[in-house]
Parts: sequence; C-alpha cells; structure tokens
Amino acid sequence: MKPLNDQEKRVILGKGTEAPFSGRFYNHQESGTYVCRQCGTALYRSADKFDSGCGWPSFDDEIPGAVKRLPDPDGRRTEIVCARCGGHLGHVFVGERLTPRNVRHCVNSLSLDFIPAADPDSGRTDVANNTAHGVSQGAASDRQPAPVAKSDTAIFAGGCFWGVEYMLGKQSGVCRVESGYTGGRIPNPTYEEVCTRRTGHAEAVRVVFDPRQVSYEELARLFFEIHDPTQVDRQGPDIGNQYRSEIFYLSPEQRRIAERLIGELRAKGYDVATRVTPASAFWPAEGYHQRYYERKGTLPYCHVYTKRF
Repeated sequence: MKPLNDQEKRVILGKGTEAPFSGRFYNHQESGTYVCRQCGTALYRSADKFDSGCGWPSFDDEIPGAVKRLPDPDGRRTEIVCARCGGHLGHVFVGERLTPRNVRHCVNSLSLDFIPAADPDSGRTDVANNTAHGVSQGAASDRQPAPVAKSDTAIFAGGCFWGVEYMLGKQSGVCRVESGYTGGRIPNPTYEEVCTRRTGHAEAVRVVFDPRQVSYEELARLFFEIHDPTQVDRQGPDIGNQYRSEIFYLSPEQRRIAERLIGELRAKGYDVATRVTPASAFWPAEGYHQRYYERKGTLPYCHVYTKRF
C-alpha cells in the first residue's frame, strides 16, 4: 500500500469528500488509466470519463471487477470503493440520463492516481489493457514495438495461504502471488477476525500470471496437487472454515475448467470437497503474511506436491 497524506487519509480511509472543482483530475483530459491512490489497482479508463458539471471526476463505466458498491450510511446513496483495498472512491448514481449508459461514478481526485496511455521512455502501456489487478510486460523490436502481453489472474484457497502462495509462486509463468481474504461478509478483515470463523472469509491466494507461459488450467491442476481437496474446512492440522478448499473464478472459462478438473478427480475416486465460486472482493492480508516461507527460510508444513492427474 502507498503512504497517504492527511488529506488522502481523510477521503480514502475516513470516507470524506474533497471540495468540488478542486481536484486535479476534475478537468483532466489526458488518455490513460485512473488507478487507486492507495493500492494502484486500475479502476477507470479515460475513454469513460465525461464532464458532468458536478465538480468531481465522473465516469460512466468502470474496469470490470475493480469497483465495489456498498449502501451508504446515509441510507440514500450508494458508496463506491476500490474492490481490492476498500479505499473510498465516492458515490455512484443511476438514472440521471447524462450519458447513454445512464450511470455516473462521482469520484474524488484524492482517491486516484493516473497512468498515461503510453510512456515513450519506458514503453509502459495503459494498464487498463490488462485485467484489473494485472501487470504489463513488453519487449522491444528493431522495427516496431512488440505486442504487450496481457496478464491474467486466478484466486485459489486451499488451507493456510502461506503454503499455497509458496507452492504456486514457484510455478514458471507466475508473475506475482499475494495472500489475502475473500468469500466472506465483511470488508477489509483482519487476520484475527478471520480466525474467529465468523467472517465467512477463506485464506486465499491471488495469482497474476502470464498466459503465454502457463495456462489457467495448469495452475488449477497444480492447485489440486499441492493440497488435499477432499478435506472439508481444514487442511492438515489447520481447522476452520477459513481453511476450506475453494476456487474463486473470474470468468466463465475459469469456472468451466475448474468444474471439469473436479469431475476428472471424482472419476478417479477422489471425494472432492472443493467449492467453485464467483470471485468477489479480495482483501490483501497483512504484510507479515506475504512471502512468509521465503522470508523465514523454511518450507510449508501442510502443503506437499502429490500427483493426482
């Protein structure tokens, strides 16, 4: 997470509102992607920005899966937050007929950063061309720039996230792994809250990967082979619903692959308990949980590779 100044904390953490017509992005016209000031997640494309006259940056669409809607405490409006970190963005309004999409995301400039569509010095490309939480990679060519590879994202839960993160992070083609919480009822939970077993969240790992090097199916097969998918609400000595086996899919194709692999395992005699669930907000775990085994110099105690396919 990026450090925030006092004004940014008031808006992003305290759910405040900046003064109208005061934000640096209100009349901003550059082509590119608007990202979360706190965590860097891509939220809005410049092509979806319009001048609503309200005094705040306005968008009539968001990058799929990047923005979460919540009932506002005032009982009238709908709050919008970053789906990754929960940072306050502003409010969304429907039915004003300001654009053909009939939606207005009214966003505080203090909640945003901006990435230009192209940076000729670095070769960086608009991150909105990738998934909401993805990364971009490109290679130079003597005649013309090579196409920028699109990354993809997968979310798996299979017991303690330390071991799942460690094992999946070793796979060639994986760009980034991140431990966190998902599938539950409360926003931005702490580890202690998840351990009460009352939040409904699972310990999960978000995997950003290069599909040119490794497919989603290869990662899903590996997932089924680094934990015991027949155990219910536990993995080895770790017991509780936060340790359940679950795949959180981000597309119909991911769901199809997960369900097919479960069918293959059941045909082999495995009583698979793994759930297949639509992905929802993913809340990154505390810093001390990230790259746990790598930092400790030890190996997972309840995750070992077992060939099943």
